[in-house]
Parts: sequence; structure tokens; C-alpha cells
Amino acid sequence: MGADETVNALRSWLFRLVFYAGSVPIVLVVPIVALFGQRAMIPYAHVWSYYHRWAAATFLRVRPRLVGELPAGPVLYAVKHEAMYETVELQPLLRGPAVVLKRELWRIPFWGYATRVYGGIPVDREASAGALRQMVRDAKVARAARRSVIVYPEGTRVPHGEAPPLRSGFAGLYKALGYPVVPIALDSGRLGLRRGTVTPGEVTILLGEPIPPGLPRREIEARVHAAINALNTGSASTGAA
Repeated sequence: MGADETVNALRSWLFRLVFYAGSVPIVLVVPIVALFGQRAMIPYAHVWSYYHRWAAATFLRVRPRLVGELPAGPVLYAVKHEAMYETVELQPLLRGPAVVLKRELWRIPFWGYATRVYGGIPVDREASAGALRQMVRDAKVARAARRSVIVYPEGTRVPHGEAPPLRSGFAGLYKALGYPVVPIALDSGRLGLRRGTVTPGEVTILLGEPIPPGLPRREIEARVHAAINALNTGSASTGAA
């Protein structure tokens, strides 16, 4: 292991120590904040996000770079998923959208409760018909509140450079919400943020052009798949497939 790799490994372990230790008191206060409802929970959750950003910038020397303009109205954000980094970083950057998360995360003490109050939308990995119908019902609650929704349509973290097909639930969510889709490509996995030693650098978060609602399933899936994987090929384009 070279000197730079040794330093990066030490920085990575120090980040984990500081971030997770500092997260404990933040999470323990959740039940108190939750008494004041979602309007209090959203900005409080973003305090944790800003703490994560500070820790990543200070110890990992990793910073986000947002490319593109945020939409004015509610949209469905379809996001590439390469690391935990974006799940924390994007919430304040995108102004607090409701987020589709795997149901297992809801069982984490305190954190799962915070997610429910925040307005999370649980989804089962099995993607059964009943689970998908429940996801759509929960998403309609966000739509009634004129709130954007964020989904990771590949369903799980994938190594940088890989482009698996979208999960079946994405098309149903798109149809139920009736929102434009803003695809987001990113490259957090390129820096090793998925696991292991992290290399300092910028995480590019590339907002694509909005895709209108009402498109056929095959077309919307093809366009979103191409757009969220734009950075995997080194392309800055987020056009249709």
C-alpha cells in the first residue's frame, strides 16, 4: 500500500468514526422532534445531512458538485444509486422530497421512526403486487401535499460503470404520480464511496432535462435508464435513449 493509499485509508476510518459517533445524539433526539410533526422533522433531518457533508468534506475530502437547475414544481427524481453518500446528500439539495426506501430500513430503531415522520415511502425488495399497490398509495399522499418524490429505480447500490435494468415498481410510481421525471446521474462509486477506502474528489450530481408524464412504460424506462447512467460512460448528455 502506497503512502497516498495509507492516508486515504486512515481518512476513511476517521470519517466513519466521527460521522457515526456524531449521528447517535442526533438520532436520539428524533422522538422529541417528531412531536412537532413533519414540518419540524424535515429541517431536522437535513441537519444530519449537513453534518454528513461536513464530515465527508473534512475527513474524506469529498464534496458534491451539482450540475443543472432544480425544477420549480414537484417532480419524480429518478436517481442513480452507487453509494450511501447520495441518499444523505440529496435530501437537502433537492429541498426535502419524500423518498422511496426499502422496508428493512424502517425497522432501525429511531431512524425508522424518523423516516416515517419525514414522509418516507417503504417498498419491499420482492416487489409483490400488494407491496407495489401500497407504495403507490403512499406516493399519492406525497402528491396530495405537492411534494416531490425521489426514487432509486435500480433498487440497490451498484458499482460504478454497471447499468442494471430498472425495477418494475418505477413505471407504476411514474404513472400514479403523474409528475415529470428529472433523472439524476452521479458518480459517487468512482471515488470508492460504496465501500472501502475513499479517494478524495468531487461527486458530480447531474440533473437531466425533465421528461414529461404520460409516456408508455418502455419509453419512460429507456429514457430514464440512459439518463441516470450518463456519467458511467463519461458522457455529459442526459438525452433520450
